This record gives sequence, C-alpha cells and structure tokens, in this order.
Amino acid sequence: MQIAAGKFKAQCLSIMDEVQRRHEEVIVTKRGRSVVKVVPVDEPSTPSVFGFLKGHARIKGDIVGPIDVEWNADV
Repeated sequence: MQIAAGKFKAQCLSIMDEVQRRHEEVIVTKRGRSVVKVVPVDEPSTPSVFGFLKGHARIKGDIVGPIDVEWNADV
C-alpha cells in the first residue's frame, strides 16, 4: 500500500494501527517518490533469556571480597 506524505501525516496513528493489525507494510511517498516504509515489528516468538530472572535474585553480603575457606584449584 502507498500513501502520500500529507495524508500519512494527518492519519499517522490510525495507519500505524492498521499496519500492526494487517501485518502489511505502507510506503509513504512525497511528490510521487517513495520516501519511507512503515513496517510491522516482528515480536520474538520465544522470550529472551537475558533479564529473565530480573528481580528474582538478591545479593547478600560481599560477593567480591576474599573468602575464609582454603581450597585447591589444582585437583
């Protein structure tokens, strides 16, 4: 679908809703020349593992300092 820039400016929000609903792109033209393309965002089908546990873990005590336990890393 193509639309003139002036019409897009006047109806921008409804056009964006239509792009999302139909999952089709819209090309905005200026003086008959294609200028920009409005496309729907593809949502990831699976949630990302990054940040998945945000807010579920707590740091208790010093996690950077030395510990009082002797251990041997050569074993």
